[in-house]
Amino acid sequence: MEAAYPVILFYKYVAITDPHAFAATQRALCSELHLKGRVLIAEEGINGTLAGPREAVERYMESLHSDERFADLEFKTSEGNAQTFPKLVIKVRPEIVTLGAGPLSPDLHNHLSPEEWKRTLENEPDVVVVDVRNRYESAVGKFENAIACEIEHFRELPAYVDQLAELKDRKVLMYCTGGIRCEKASALFRSKGFTNVFQLHGGIAKYQEQFGNDHWLGECFVFDQRMTVRVDEALVPIGKCAHTGTPTSRIVNCLHDFCHALFLLAEETERANPDMRLCPECLANGLTSQTADYKGSPARR
Repeated sequence: MEAAYPVILFYKYVAITDPHAFAATQRALCSELHLKGRVLIAEEGINGTLAGPREAVERYMESLHSDERFADLEFKTSEGNAQTFPKLVIKVRPEIVTLGAGPLSPDLHNHLSPEEWKRTLENEPDVVVVDVRNRYESAVGKFENAIACEIEHFRELPAYVDQLAELKDRKVLMYCTGGIRCEKASALFRSKGFTNVFQLHGGIAKYQEQFGNDHWLGECFVFDQRMTVRVDEALVPIGKCAHTGTPTSRIVNCLHDFCHALFLLAEETERANPDMRLCPECLANGLTSQTADYKGSPARR
């Protein structure tokens, strides 16, 4: 690990018999190490992203690996800074990623390594690539020719998947940021009659560690203050401003305190008219930057 202030992304589906007690020990450890970020814990496992000085992050990883339940847990690392996360949040939830599709066991045996994923893209032109992230994530970056699901939250995927029914007999490759959503999404697709589904092991994060922007367009959305990260600083954005269509990778929250939808907004568009800080729907409803009642709430997840 070379980053001075690394951000780590990690998860594992594993039985945790007392998630509240485990959350308390995680909270104490992260507080002691002065780490910030977000860790979700459930009876089905752990899902987290944390940032801090390199030595503190390394101590955290060593601690988690010393627990036999997490000895093989994989960490994805990127460069952050002291502002990446404003605080530490550790919560116990029913699911470590909310799908709300009932008792689905995560798919653990249909993973493609980044090497296998890249080889499949290059040698099997008939495969279908499906991005199971939220619409604003796909808008700023995705794999070439990927089908982006038009969902605002992952929990909307069970209702949306029926729109992809014509793909049931095709070979489907699905991906997300770090892999956690795909394990549940893959099981969901199979429960809906999809017969040939594979997922990218480690997600975009692990793939880009090895292959950068090969077959990738744009940037990668992340759930922290950075909003997006890029492998190539000269990268051309694929995102379009929601109001003007201007190329941009800048994601903001709608100014309306009862909305806060995430959308793409070019800086020059906002400079020209501050009302454009409202999403198109709120703007169409007659709100202005003076009437939006903005209170500075954080980005919706």
